[in-house]
Amino acid sequence: MGRATGEIYQDRSKGKDVRTSNIVSAKAVANAVRTSLGPRGMDKLLQLENGEILISNDGATILSKMKVLHPAAKMLVDLSQSQDIEAGDGTTTVVVLAGALLNACSALLAKGIHPMGIAGSFLRAADKAVEILEDIAIPVELNDRESLLSAVETCLSSKVVAQNSDLLAPIAVDSVLGVVDDIETSTNVDLKDIRLVTQLGGTVDDTELVQGLVITKGATKTAGGPTSKENAKIALIQYCLSAPKTDMDNSVVVSDYAAMDRILREERKYILGQCKAIKKSGANVLLIQKSILRDAYNELSLHFLAKMGILVVTDINRNDIEFICRTLGCQPVAHPDQMKADKLGMADHVSDVLMEGGSTKVVKFTGVQNLGKTMTVLLRGSNEFVLGEAERSLHDAQCVVRCFVKKRFMIAGGGAAETEASLRLHKYSQELTGTDAYCFQAFADALEVIPYTLAENAGMKPIDVVTELRKQHAEGIKGAGINVKKGKVSNMYELNVVQPLMVSTSAIQLATECVSMMMKIDDLVIVAHA
Repeated sequence: MGRATGEIYQDRSKGKDVRTSNIVSAKAVANAVRTSLGPRGMDKLLQLENGEILISNDGATILSKMKVLHPAAKMLVDLSQSQDIEAGDGTTTVVVLAGALLNACSALLAKGIHPMGIAGSFLRAADKAVEILEDIAIPVELNDRESLLSAVETCLSSKVVAQNSDLLAPIAVDSVLGVVDDIETSTNVDLKDIRLVTQLGGTVDDTELVQGLVITKGATKTAGGPTSKENAKIALIQYCLSAPKTDMDNSVVVSDYAAMDRILREERKYILGQCKAIKKSGANVLLIQKSILRDAYNELSLHFLAKMGILVVTDINRNDIEFICRTLGCQPVAHPDQMKADKLGMADHVSDVLMEGGSTKVVKFTGVQNLGKTMTVLLRGSNEFVLGEAERSLHDAQCVVRCFVKKRFMIAGGGAAETEASLRLHKYSQELTGTDAYCFQAFADALEVIPYTLAENAGMKPIDVVTELRKQHAEGIKGAGINVKKGKVSNMYELNVVQPLMVSTSAIQLATECVSMMMKIDDLVIVAHA
């Protein structure tokens, strides 16, 4: 009998050790990104394996580049990726929140509460917190441009490119609303319909939204072809404008000059025939897909096309074909016989544009007739770091607008929503009995980590700030949050510091699910390689 008790005790202690190890390692990851939360958060300098460096304060980016070994810590990395997919913003918030919940779990486990009891109570508390946030949320329409801009500017305020938010915010809003099927009824939007084209040179202020298409490679004019076209008729070909070749293993040996001359003449005739078919269809702008098996074009074909006055853009990637066709309203042509006028796209103006402040050229298509539901953003930046961060920040901003398309409610930022949820959960926990009451109180305390961290990162006194927040929320000021610019507590709705409801609800639910999963783990099994 004594022996059996000993075995049970050993098992329990093992589960306890594994749980403690998981909590410690996951909290270490949460603490690593905690300092980058909010508009006064710090940036991280990441050195990648290939020696390149990356500057960012986006939680998902930082964690995805981190070399994490512990399985529990990897769960937090996956958690930030889940939030990135679901909401697009709040990737640092969700990890910091999970760290605070794990801290609460440590205290509850020390009191002797069973892990399964904690997991169940936390999930119920999360549902209650989401219910509270939905209750205080304010409905917003997609036509209300000012509210959308306020939410996007709040998102951009914590980014490296915060000083350019007055330019990037309208671009993010217009680009997403431009690809929404129906502003009144749509419940989702595919951000793949928006193409971010990055070009080195200039500054972020030179960024523009293009109603049309931008191709990152300049027009091919080695044979003296045109660099701009009015009333363009655009053809996209997937076949090669070069002479046929033998199979890989075969070769043709020609020893007679007459035969050699005949081959060159036939080749010239073959290519000229292809170019005439393109000209006959009425096309004056030609896009050529990149080819692997043989040359997609050669000097001879470029010479003929230049003589015919056709603007040529070469090396179009296979992955870009679908987007180009949807934008320009053209159809890809796979064989010269299929080159007909009905396959062409129309645009008022196509031109080769030199990027100011850089040496690269792009081809810009504007005034496209039958423009598809697509948008192109031409992003500029003085160096790779600024350009990379501007691209990530603009994507996050677009995700904020997508959140409003999915769920048309907004709440106050600056830690106001979390403080309100925490206060109401505290009140609710007093009506409960048993371990639920303890767990709900611990969950409510954990939510305050967001305003606490925001104040800490802004150089304010976090305890004084959180106490003042509690006081104002208790008095019924639901919008009271941290004004990091003035270093005091202000009404966030008056300052237009707002965020989508979906960002906060998604962060609370995902963080709680992750922590509950960790609580249910009592052993770590390392599987040997086969």
